[in-house]
Amino acid sequence: QVQLVESGGGLVQPGGSLRLSCTTSGIVFRIAVMTWYRQARGKERELVATIGSTFSTNYADSVKGRFTISRDNAKKTMYLEMNSLKPEDTAVYYCNTDPPEWEWGQGTQVTVDS
Repeated sequence: QVQLVESGGGLVQPGGSLRLSCTTSGIVFRIAVMTWYRQARGKERELVATIGSTFSTNYADSVKGRFTISRDNAKKTMYLEMNSLKPEDTAVYYCNTDPPEWEWGQGTQVTVDS
């Protein structure tokens, strides 16, 4: 059974930082193209960052230079280090593959507000 569990979200002031984690089970993590997505209220889900099996990365223009995606194959876990957070980063953050292959988890809420 595939499980994707996101954690690490919270309330942070503009300019602050958070580190999200995506813990997986039931997938061959080391070959998966893992991806962070986010969905703001009233908007469609969008791709934030992707990390391939060779650790190559891609980012949405809106987060380049501020967010860093990484993975630990031994722990079957993916991370998203988010710095210089802006109010427009407020969203529920999800992990999945690219394209999404698995049922979505519950996500983790990130709120950037003073």
